[in-house]
Amino acid sequence: MASMRAVDIELGLDAESLRRDFARKLFFELAKFPGVATQNDCYLALSYAVRDRSLQRWVRSARTFLEGEHRTVIYLSAEYLLGPQLRNNLMYLGIEDPARQAMQSLGLDLDKLCDHEEEPGLGNGGLGRLAACFMDSLATREVPAIGHGIRYEFGIFDQDIRNGWQVEVADRWLHPGFPWEIRRYEIEHPVGFGGHTDYVRDESGTMRVRWYPERIVRGVPYDTPILGYATKNANFLRLWQAVADREIDLAAFQQGNYYAAVNEKVQSETISKILYPNDESAAGRQLRLEQEYFFVSCALQDAIRLLLQRTTIDQFADKYAVQMNDTHPALAVAELMRLLMDEHGLEWDQAWDITHRALAYTNHTLLPEALETWPLPLFRQLLPRHMEIVFEINRRFLDTVRAKYPNDMARVKRMSLIDESGDKRVRMANLATVGSHTVNGVAELHSRLLRETVLRDFSDMFPERFTNVTNGVTPRRFLAMANPALAALLNEAIGTGWLKDLAKLRELEPFAEDSAFRERFRQIKLDNKRRLGDWLSRKQGGTLDPQWMLTAQCKRIHEYKRQHLNLLHTAWACRRILAGQTAGLEPKTVLLSGKAAPGYDMAKRIIRFATALAELVAREPVLAKWLQVVFVPDFNVKNAVHIYPAADVSEQISTAGKEASGTGNMKFSMNGALTVGTLDGANVEIRGAVGEEHFFTFGLTVEDVERHRSQDRGPQDVLSYDAELAMLLDDLGKGRLLGGDSDWIQPLVGSLRHSDPFLVLEDFAAYRDAQAKLAERFRDVEGWTRSAILNVARMGYFSSDRSIADYQARVWKVDAVPVD
Repeated sequence: MASMRAVDIELGLDAESLRRDFARKLFFELAKFPGVATQNDCYLALSYAVRDRSLQRWVRSARTFLEGEHRTVIYLSAEYLLGPQLRNNLMYLGIEDPARQAMQSLGLDLDKLCDHEEEPGLGNGGLGRLAACFMDSLATREVPAIGHGIRYEFGIFDQDIRNGWQVEVADRWLHPGFPWEIRRYEIEHPVGFGGHTDYVRDESGTMRVRWYPERIVRGVPYDTPILGYATKNANFLRLWQAVADREIDLAAFQQGNYYAAVNEKVQSETISKILYPNDESAAGRQLRLEQEYFFVSCALQDAIRLLLQRTTIDQFADKYAVQMNDTHPALAVAELMRLLMDEHGLEWDQAWDITHRALAYTNHTLLPEALETWPLPLFRQLLPRHMEIVFEINRRFLDTVRAKYPNDMARVKRMSLIDESGDKRVRMANLATVGSHTVNGVAELHSRLLRETVLRDFSDMFPERFTNVTNGVTPRRFLAMANPALAALLNEAIGTGWLKDLAKLRELEPFAEDSAFRERFRQIKLDNKRRLGDWLSRKQGGTLDPQWMLTAQCKRIHEYKRQHLNLLHTAWACRRILAGQTAGLEPKTVLLSGKAAPGYDMAKRIIRFATALAELVAREPVLAKWLQVVFVPDFNVKNAVHIYPAADVSEQISTAGKEASGTGNMKFSMNGALTVGTLDGANVEIRGAVGEEHFFTFGLTVEDVERHRSQDRGPQDVLSYDAELAMLLDDLGKGRLLGGDSDWIQPLVGSLRHSDPFLVLEDFAAYRDAQAKLAERFRDVEGWTRSAILNVARMGYFSSDRSIADYQARVWKVDAVPVD
C-alpha cells in the first residue's frame, strides 16, 4: 500500500467508461437499478462517477503540495456560493461530450440531470459568489489553496413570494444528497467557549496562560474538490461542521431524562445549523459570534496540523498566506496568537511577528453599520482568553499610536480596538487591520475611500499596508456555461484562449464593425431572451416579449442599492402611460431579483413595491402594451445564469460611495448588457474599460454626495421643484397606482419624503434622463449591438483570474505550482 500512488489508479474519460461507472455507482453506491432509479438517483450516480475523476486530480495535487516547499493560501470566508457542480466539473475535466453520449446511450438527458442539481446556498450574495470565483481562479492559476468555511446544514433561505411579500423557507440543500464532498473522519478539532483563564508554569518553568473552557464542541471537515480549468491542478474547499464533544449523556438517558441526555449535542450542532442567524436577539448575536470563532479556530488548528507534518511551528508564516474575507474571520488575529503562545509555547513578540506576516484582510464595505462590532460583555463571556489577547494587542498598539501622534487623544480613541463610547464594543475591522500586513479594498474607488474615510487613521499611520485588488468573476461559469451560444461565437471568432486569459477578448473589437457578426450576436441575445421567457413561464407563469428591451437589477435587496429608484421610475412610466403620454418611451421589461434579509423590513417593502407594480401592469391593458415588471424569486447562481445572458441593460444604480465593488455588473457586461449606473464601486473601472459612450452614467458622484450632506439639503427641496415627482409620491402614498392599498408602502414613501438617506429623489431626474437615452439608443439597432459587442470585448480586466494574479503579486507573494 505504501508504494501505491495516485497515478496507479486510472479512470477512463471516454463515453463507455463513464457509462460503465455510472451503472456501478447506481448499483453499489445507491443500491438501485434502472427500473426503479429516480432522476435524483441518476444525477447522484453520474456525479459520483465524475467526482472520482475529480479526486484523481485532487490527490495528485495534494501530494505535490505536501512534498513541496511552496506557500499555500488559506482563504477564510463565512460564505461560499459555489453554484451547481456537475456541469462545472464536466467542463473542467473536458468530458461533457462523452458524458452526454453515455447518458444518451442509457436514455437519459444530460441537461436535465445537470438542471436537477440543488446548489449549496452557503452565502448571502456577492461575498459568497466572489469567494467561489476566487477558489476557481486559484486552482486555474495553479496556486495551492485551501478554502475554509462552515458547512451550514441550512443555507441562505429559499425565497417564496406569497401575496406579493417575501416568505423565507428553509434551504434543505443537503436533502437530495451532495455527492461532491468527502468527510474526513480522522480529523477533529476542539473549539472552546466560555470558562476562565489561569496562569500556570510549563515544564520549563515559564509562566503560561491556560484557558479552561466551559464547553467544547468539535469541528469535523467535509472537503469538496475545486478543479482548475485547463490544468491538472485541484484545490479544495474544507467546510467545518460542529459536533458535540460528547454525543449523549448516558447517565441522564438511563434515568429517563432524554432531553438532558442530548442537550449538549443539540447545542453544539446549532453552531453549524444555519447561515447567518438573525442577530436581533441576544441568542442570535451569540450564535453568530460562535460561528465566526468556530470556523476560524478549526481552520487555523488544521493549518498547524498540516504544517507540523513537514516542519516546525515557527515556519507558519513562511508556509501560509492567510486571507480574511471581510471581518467575519477577524478573530483569526487573536486565535492565531492564542494557538502560537498557549498551545505551542512561543513568546508574544515571536507570535505577533508570525501572525502579522501571515494574515491579510479584505474589506468589503464602507457602511459604518456593516463594520462588525461585538459587545464587550458577550465577547468576554464567550471568549475570555481572546479578550485578554485583544486587550494586550490594543495596549501595545495604542502605545505606538501615542508615540507617533502625541497629544492626539481623539485619534487614539478612533484607532482603538475597543469602542469606549456607550456600550463598549470590540471593533473587528480595527482588529483585522492591526493584525494584518496588507489591507485591500475591492475596487479602485472603494480602496481610495477606504483610505480616506473608515480606515483613514490606519492609512495615515501605515500607508504601505493599503492596496487595491479589484474584484473579478470567473468567465468559465458566468460566460461559457451561462451563455454557450455566445461562447461558441467567441471561439469561432478569436479561438478558445479567452477562457484562460480573458484579456484575449480584446481581439473581438474589430468584429463590432462587421454587420454579419453583429447580426449573429444580436440573434444570440434574442434567443437568450426567448429561453429566459420560456424558463420564467415554467417557473412562475407569464410571458416575456424578446423584442422588448430587457433591463435587469439582480442583487441583494438593500436601500443603498436603490431598487426603489428603479421601481419609482417604473411607477412614473406607468403614470405617464395611463395619462396617454408615451412619447419617447420604448417597450421594456423591468426584471428584478434578490433576497431581503429576514429582519430588514424596508427591503421587504421594496420587494412588495416590485410585485405591486407587476400586478398593476397585469390588470391595466394599456400598460401591458409598454411595460412588463417581473420579480424573479430565489436569486442564486442557478437562476442567475438564465438572466445574465438575456439582459440588454444592467442596472447598477447604488448611491455613490456605498457599493464596494459589485460583481453582477461584471457578469452582465461580460454577456453583452449595457450598463446604466452611478460612478460607484467597480462601475467606475467598467466605464473606463468599455468607454463612456457605451456606458450610461447618471447621478451624484462621491464628491457630490459629500457636498450634498454638508449643505443640509433634504428631499423636500427636490420635491419643491419637481412637481411631477411630488405627485407621483402622493399617488403612491394614497394607493392610487396600487389598487387602493397604501398602508404597506407608507413607511417607504415616508422615508423618501422625510429623510431619503440614500438620495433616491436627488438622483431621480438624472436617472429618468438616463433611461430616456437608453430608449433612444436601443432604437438604433446596429449602434446598440456594436456597443454590446464592445462591452464583451473590453471586459478582460474583470476576470477573477486577474484578481488572483494581483493578490499573488501584491498581497500573498505566492507562486504557481503546476501539477505534473
